[in-house]
Amino acid sequence: MCLAIPGKVVSINGNIAVIDFGGVQRETNISLVEVKPGDYVIVHAGFAIQAVDELDALETIKLWEELLASQEES
Repeated sequence: MCLAIPGKVVSINGNIAVIDFGGVQRETNISLVEVKPGDYVIVHAGFAIQAVDELDALETIKLWEELLASQEES
């Protein structure tokens, strides 16, 4: 199963970008999408597969945070 958690593009060097997933940063291949620093992407298997609107990305991140917080309370 793939979890579509958006990450923010921090920096780009050629086809490799550093993506921030809420404090965890990973290098990701961005050859399949056109993005710039500050954009949000969905990543699967080390590849950015889709650029995501910032508002949608932030809403999705908020929902994930709420879900994780509710799991911690249980």
